[in-house]
Amino acid sequence: MAEPLLEVTDLAKHYPLTQGVLFKKQVSAVKAVDGVSFGLHTGETLGIVGESGCGKSTVAKMLVHLERPTAGSITYKGEDISRLSGRALKAVRRNIQMVFQDPYTSLNPRMTVGDIIGEPYEIHPEAAPKGDRRRRVQELLDVVGLNPEYVNRYPHQFSGGQRQRIGIARGLALRPEIIVADEPVSALDVSVQAQVVNLLEKLQDEFDLSYVFIAHDLSIVRHISDRVGVMYLGRIVEIGTDSEIYEHPTHPYTQALLSAVPVPDPRARAHRERIILSGDVPSPADPPSGCRFRTRCWKARERCAEEVPLLAVPEAFPSGPAAHPSACHFAAEKQVVPHVPPEEADRAGGPYEG
Repeated sequence: MAEPLLEVTDLAKHYPLTQGVLFKKQVSAVKAVDGVSFGLHTGETLGIVGESGCGKSTVAKMLVHLERPTAGSITYKGEDISRLSGRALKAVRRNIQMVFQDPYTSLNPRMTVGDIIGEPYEIHPEAAPKGDRRRRVQELLDVVGLNPEYVNRYPHQFSGGQRQRIGIARGLALRPEIIVADEPVSALDVSVQAQVVNLLEKLQDEFDLSYVFIAHDLSIVRHISDRVGVMYLGRIVEIGTDSEIYEHPTHPYTQALLSAVPVPDPRARAHRERIILSGDVPSPADPPSGCRFRTRCWKARERCAEEVPLLAVPEAFPSGPAAHPSACHFAAEKQVVPHVPPEEADRAGGPYEG
């Protein structure tokens, strides 16, 4: 396989916790992201899923330099861009753009649609001649399925789905190679979600884009992604192709997430095991020793508290669909959990809110 277009290695973001007023002293840190590694190839979509607060959005912000990493590296085309600044950073940002989660707050209400989509040309004037910018903005509106004559309208005159299309058009303005989409459909109605996801797929083929697609809806992630990474408490616990993750999960957390996905067929629901996790997600300011999932895991043993599991292919699976990286000491063991009847599982809820 060719070298990744974007490669993230041991990426970490720690937010210090201090005490004192005049003389602040750091007493600990919130480990929002703590050792994340993955690669993104040209034309590929990497989906990242996990519970709220697991660090997905923090990873997205670091990829576009809205947050500076505490440790680790972000390599783009063989160059470490995690510590860049000034003109060098500006040049990289042209090729890595972001689509934000909330279309209602990510667009300036005082700016017209034409000004919003054309703003990247003000920051990167070499990307488009000044006299040609209006035409390019209208072309972008047409590409995302909006009327080119809407350039003089304001964000409040559009629906949520239309606003997200405007945000996508802004992200495409500089013709980037990578789009980081941070839960781009979570604030939209279900029917509109499908339209936006289909648009993203169409644009990927048209502009040869690579996506880092962050979401909490497992069905949407499977639909759009080539590979999927599952995050828990600041770390990726399993990563593989969509079929490997959804049909052959090896990490207990992934298995619990997938068991909570609604199944429309009542006959299939009757024979499905639902995994109800006990306890709450630990605090990222004081994560458990060893495996961070061990406090909620039915496979946990003494080794799990003493040794951090590596994200690696289980030795018991040298080949086949289960042979993908999983951060579990006992990933090769058969899933054995108490059977929970569907009606009891529905009352108990699930391990995942989305």
